Amino acid sequence: MRQSNEERQLTKAEMEIMNVLWRHLETEGEGGLTTHQIIEQYPEPKPAYSTIATFLKILTHKGFITSHKVEGGGKTFVFTPIISRKTYTNRVMKEVKSTFFGGSLKSMLSFFALQEEVSEEDLQEIMEMIKNK
Repeated sequence: MRQSNEERQLTKAEMEIMNVLWRHLETEGEGGLTTHQIIEQYPEPKPAYSTIATFLKILTHKGFITSHKVEGGGKTFVFTPIISRKTYTNRVMKEVKSTFFGGSLKSMLSFFALQEEVSEEDLQEIMEMIKNK
């Protein structure tokens, strides 16, 4: 059974590429990056061009990014996210809530509050954010 775009999840390697593309959008406000520009964002040792190119094809096929040829750039493509970081995060967190906490936001929040040993100060700040939503 084929998954819809809404059900597809990113692997760790795909998420790394998406984070590079999302960071670029957050700092530049528009546009995308070429394969070489994406690779430049990685720490040493940098991944092989063919590895990143393969993951870019997968991300395009999954519907997470789009690409267009650079005018006068030969075979150079620019890759841009179709889905925002916020939209993807919302989708994943809803799935986590449903899968691990039976759909209960209260259960999910209490789990993280206890697991992460949230300070009293942070809890107060979180309560203020919720009140002022």
